[in-house]
Amino acid sequence: MRGLARIAKRLGLVGVLVLSALAGAQDETYRLQPEDIIRIQVYNETQINAELPVGIDGKVSAPFVGIIQAAGRTTAEIEAELARLYVDKLRLREPRVAVTIIRFRQLKATVGGSVSRPGTYEVRPGDTVITLLNYGGGAIPDRADLRRATLRRAGSNEKIPLDLYSVLMRGDTSQNYEVQDGDELLIPEENSSRVLVIGTVSQPGSYLYREPMTLADALSMARGEVPTRSKLSEITIIRKAPGMPGQYVRLKANFVNFVRKGDFTQNVMLEPGDLVFVPSTKTPDIGQVTNSLIAANILERFLREGLLGFRLLGR
Repeated sequence: MRGLARIAKRLGLVGVLVLSALAGAQDETYRLQPEDIIRIQVYNETQINAELPVGIDGKVSAPFVGIIQAAGRTTAEIEAELARLYVDKLRLREPRVAVTIIRFRQLKATVGGSVSRPGTYEVRPGDTVITLLNYGGGAIPDRADLRRATLRRAGSNEKIPLDLYSVLMRGDTSQNYEVQDGDELLIPEENSSRVLVIGTVSQPGSYLYREPMTLADALSMARGEVPTRSKLSEITIIRKAPGMPGQYVRLKANFVNFVRKGDFTQNVMLEPGDLVFVPSTKTPDIGQVTNSLIAANILERFLREGLLGFRLLGR
């Protein structure tokens, strides 16, 4: 029986030594963080062995010696402190202490703004910005401005600009950064890139610009023509003049030729800030058009918000 006891003791010593070796193999430089889970073992002192989470305050309650600081320290540093405490408080002789990490804390990152399920999510090594966006249920259609997303790293106030539209639609993986613990991804709401469709259409209004966007797309968003009243052959598009602040150009489009003759040049590619006016069969004069635009409530709101510089039309 005594022989078996000696063998058991030797096996116990080997187990503690193996655990100590594993602790070093994990990463001797790794410093514990809140929510890590550690195991404390002392050779031939089974009543001391315990598995403990590192608290949010960075402390653990070690068996028989009380609260000690764990976060910010290596397992070797904790082993040394516990060995000293067990000598001082329990009068153990040369205690062999092994501290191993059972489970590392879950990495977490936050996604907010115009996403379906904003919140904080657990992430895994290798997860990217797009992965985090998907955890949040993806961007809200017609509201999210993917071109102006930002990523803020933990402990930093710097916001890294991201064009997630290019990542998703053009395959630009250079901006699909790997997510780190504590990151915050923000998808702002779209409030600038819009197209105004007014005149004789079923539902005049300001619509989100979605690249690529054609005249046909804009008319579809405005629920199309007003039967027998819309003059689709004389649509006017007012656009900012490139490189000329405060100046605008007028483009004409015969949408009837696009529909009936397949003339794709008349299905004009739109740009953010374009104003599309569909005249009535009774109002072909552009001067009258301008006056009616100023009087229209929708244009008044558009101007009041100061969008796209259309103050030039009547201000």
